[in-house]
Amino acid sequence: MKKTISTKQVTQKKATNSAVRGDIPRTTSRTKFNAWSLSVYVYWFIILFFIAATFYILGRSHGVLNNRAIDSAELTEESLRSASDYYDSSRIKLMTGNIDEALADLNTAIADGVAHTDMYVLRGEAYMMSGNYAAAENDFNRAIEMDNMNAMAYYDRSLLNTRLENYDAAMNDINSAMAARAQRHNDYLPLRDLYAKRGQLNLWMKNWDGAIADYTNSLARPEGIINPTVYAERAEAFTALGDYTSALEDYTSAIRVISEQIQGVQTAEERESLSSRAMSYFEKSAALNLNMGNIDNSVSDLNAARTIAVALSDTDSVDRIDSLLNSLAQ
Repeated sequence: MKKTISTKQVTQKKATNSAVRGDIPRTTSRTKFNAWSLSVYVYWFIILFFIAATFYILGRSHGVLNNRAIDSAELTEESLRSASDYYDSSRIKLMTGNIDEALADLNTAIADGVAHTDMYVLRGEAYMMSGNYAAAENDFNRAIEMDNMNAMAYYDRSLLNTRLENYDAAMNDINSAMAARAQRHNDYLPLRDLYAKRGQLNLWMKNWDGAIADYTNSLARPEGIINPTVYAERAEAFTALGDYTSALEDYTSAIRVISEQIQGVQTAEERESLSSRAMSYFEKSAALNLNMGNIDNSVSDLNAARTIAVALSDTDSVDRIDSLLNSLAQ
C-alpha cells in the first residue's frame, strides 16, 4: 500500500534538499526587479565615472582646470624642481647680475616651506643689490634668528649698515661675524677680508689706530689675494696721524701690487680701473712728498701719474697734473 504524500510535505522536502545543496532560493518577482534596478544604477555610475575622468584628463592637457596652458617641459623641469634646485639656480643668476630672476627663484625656494638659513642670506644679498634695503635687513635678521653663529649673515648685515651709514651697528655686526667665524670656519669669509672691512669702518669712524691695526692684520694673513686698497687706506690713517713716511711706503706698496696684478687681468675695463687707482696713489704720494719738502720726488710722482692719464686718454687729469707741474717748476 503506497504512502500518500501531501503537497505541503513535497514543498518542505524540496526546500530541505535545496538547503543541503547550497542552492540559492528563487526570488520573487519583486526581488528580481530590485536587483535589475541596482545593476542599472551601477552601470550608469561606471559610465559617468569614465566620462568625468576623460574630461579631467582633457582639462589637464588643455588648461581647462587651471585656466592656463601647461607646457610639458615646464611640468618636468620647472614645477617638479626642489627648493635646493631653485637656490642653486639663484646663486648662478646673482653672480651674473640677473637680480630679478634670482629673487624669483629664491622666493620660490623659500615658499616651498623648507627654507634654510643660506636662502635668507642669499635673498638678503639680492635685495641689497637691488636697493631694497628694508627687505634685505629683514632677511639678514631672519637668518640670524635661525642661526646666531652664521658669520655670513652678520657680515652682510654689516655691509648693509655701512651703506646706510649706521657705522656703530656695522661695527657690532663685523665683530659678531669675526666671533662666529672663530667658532665655525667659513671658506667664503677669509680673515684677510674681515680685518680689511673692520679697518675700513675704523677709518671712516676716524679711529686711526684701530684702522692701522686691522689693516696690518689683514696684510699679515696668508690666505686670499692682497687688495692694494688696504695699503692705500692704511696710508690715509698714517697721514691722519702725521706719519708721512709710513704713508709714503704704503702708497708705494699699493702701486707695486697694482703693477703685479695688472699683468693678469682679462679685460680692458679691469686694466683701466687698476690704472686709475695707481694714478690716484701717485698723486697722493706727490702731495705727501711736497709736504715733506721732497720736491724732486713730488715731481717724479706727478710725471708718473701724468703718463698713466695720457694712456687712459684722461684729458682732465692731464690738464690738472700739468697745472701742478707748472706750479712746482716756478
